[in-house]
Amino acid sequence: MTALLALTAIVAVVFLALGAGKVAAVAPMRVRAAHLGYSTGAYRVIGTLEIAGAVGVALGPVAPSLGALAAVGLLLLLCGAAVTHVRHGDRPSVLAPALVAALLVAAYLAVLLGARP
Repeated sequence: MTALLALTAIVAVVFLALGAGKVAAVAPMRVRAAHLGYSTGAYRVIGTLEIAGAVGVALGPVAPSLGALAAVGLLLLLCGAAVTHVRHGDRPSVLAPALVAALLVAAYLAVLLGARP
């Protein structure tokens, strides 16, 4: 249960922060959106989905099905991020955060599903 709570906190905080930055259209996020060919509005939609995923993950320990669905949604977003970075020829160091986040979400999902009765 400790691993689940730790992963829940990490994943929820990371995606809440990333999503909030996109929704608020802070300067680094606007630069990243432009680099990837997204409008600020499209990046805000992605940020909203990240916030929704963070909330779903946070509820995962008490609503495992919701947490699992939220984690799958975040993994799909991260797959899209990885594909987008590869298509834009970004260096591995730019792609790495998406891959690390995907590993964290996958670990959360594995522990969540392993903790189910």
